[in-house]
Amino acid sequence: MSYSTLAQPCQASLTIKKSEFLAFAYPINNKEQIMFHVEHLRQTYPDARHICTAYIIGNPNNTTSAGFDDDGEPNGTAGKPILNVLQHKAIGNCLVAVVRYFGGIKLGAGGLTRAYSNATQAVVDKMILTAFIPTTILTVQMDFANEAFVRHILTSFDAVILSVDYDKLVNLSIEIAENQCQQFEQKLGIYAKIVKTVYK
Repeated sequence: MSYSTLAQPCQASLTIKKSEFLAFAYPINNKEQIMFHVEHLRQTYPDARHICTAYIIGNPNNTTSAGFDDDGEPNGTAGKPILNVLQHKAIGNCLVAVVRYFGGIKLGAGGLTRAYSNATQAVVDKMILTAFIPTTILTVQMDFANEAFVRHILTSFDAVILSVDYDKLVNLSIEIAENQCQQFEQKLGIYAKIVKTVYK
């Protein structure tokens, strides 16, 4: 099942009652990338009061991994509103971090929730979204004589060859759209066989 994801990082900013909210969005696909981006923001904005985050890894309609961090803001007033916007817009494989500089005027719980939601919406409005299509990694095995034919089939499926191993037989490790696997296997017919499947 495809869903929307971020084509490239983007940012937006809002000022609410003298507090400055800098929102950043990044495409991600693992938790290490989240830590990297948050650490980078901490180094870039060392004097910021809070850096609140939310992320969705995988399909936002069937979330395998999602989370948020209020980073010292009152419980549920920062990370959760950021996550709610991402889920409402059905954006997967995405991290949004909002850097806050306190302006001296307290916003209250409701005001904070709205501020973080609005900052997230502002960065979502700047996003260039692209369809994310789940892929599968297959190992395809064939005789040397059939390699050129199999490579020709691969190009018609827009499959990517990750590695080639020449032994008694040829083993191609390829990445292909999940929804094309069955059709691809039928096309291979008697010329090659799939010996290993890894769902990403």
